[in-house]
Amino acid sequence: QVQLVESGGGLVQPGGSLRLSCAASGSIYSIYVMGWYRQAPGKQRELVASITSGDSTNYADAVKGRFTISRDNAKDRNAKDTVYLQMNSLKPEDTAVYFCNARTVVSNIWGQGTQVTVSA
Repeated sequence: QVQLVESGGGLVQPGGSLRLSCAASGSIYSIYVMGWYRQAPGKQRELVASITSGDSTNYADAVKGRFTISRDNAKDRNAKDTVYLQMNSLKPEDTAVYFCNARTVVSNIWGQGTQVTVSA
């Protein structure tokens, strides 16, 4: 089993920055990709960025050049694997609940979500 705990959301002005963190614990050796998704009110959940166990990254067009996903791999089985989403030049349309996601061969795990609000 994998557990995900997110942190780092909040209120920021347009043009500002935030960094989201997602700590994965449990059977982290089985994770092959982690990512961040977001869901705005009345809209479907969408992929923001993802990173594989080999550090290949993928970004939604709307965030390319502004967001960066990175990963700190756990040094041992008892440690946590942490994924970060650095968000710069934030826009009001980035306002959403951001969810961390981890995928293994047999499961698709979601975090509880963290609110990001971009407003003056």
